[in-house]
Amino acid sequence: MTGELSPIDKAKFVAAKRAVDFIEDGMKVGLGTGSTAAWMVRCLGERVREEGLRIKGVPTSTRTAVLAQEVGIEVISLDEAKWLDVTIDGADEFDGDFNLIKGGGGAHLQEKIVATASDRMIVITDASKEVEHLGAFPLPVEVIPFGWKTTKALIEELLISMDVMGRETTLRMNGDVPFVTDEGNHIVDLHLNRIGNARQLSMALNQIPGVVENGLFIDICDTVIIGYGDGRVETRDINEGTVTGERLDFVEADNLFTDLSD
Repeated sequence: MTGELSPIDKAKFVAAKRAVDFIEDGMKVGLGTGSTAAWMVRCLGERVREEGLRIKGVPTSTRTAVLAQEVGIEVISLDEAKWLDVTIDGADEFDGDFNLIKGGGGAHLQEKIVATASDRMIVITDASKEVEHLGAFPLPVEVIPFGWKTTKALIEELLISMDVMGRETTLRMNGDVPFVTDEGNHIVDLHLNRIGNARQLSMALNQIPGVVENGLFIDICDTVIIGYGDGRVETRDINEGTVTGERLDFVEADNLFTDLSD
């Protein structure tokens, strides 16, 4: 490996490495999207190649599908899989009840569908993503392009009656043009600062015509694995009510991750 991993990358790596220990032969696995999930896909590919682990992966984005195939994971669609044993994904924020904000990478629609179709969702993250109240990270809302300005205005009107601290909304851009999701939709980011009632907000947003899905994941995540820059890993399980800690050793010479970028 050229150079040492940064503490944040170490944290992501050890969380990802711990998470793939939960994967067993024959499982159907939802593969998340984003920088932390990319570490997990690489670690899973390593197990497939070195241990002969037989799994089927359902990716949550085009870029995850490409990476999974590159590292030797058999990729199938959710329609082929029908139901999954587990989904492993990152998060932009999580709170004490394991509610999440996702969608910083724009893949939250597929991510939510896949996670909901799984017996278990494991979130891999670093300690910086833990918050007392969701909302510091902008909440992504996927909207169809038709009439998006009207949809955005309706969202702003809704926010007046919601328990939030900020109400600014912005259309996500990709350079000079609107960002386009894998489904061909746009994303409106809500700058709320603090969300008082995430469940209420999520339900209300999804009632607005033109809104496809929002980035609030409520009662979906079962396990959070938090990595630290010194190699420590903490595993919290909401169903068992357990918190366990350990330290993982990792080989600096491992060149599996040399070309990994966000």
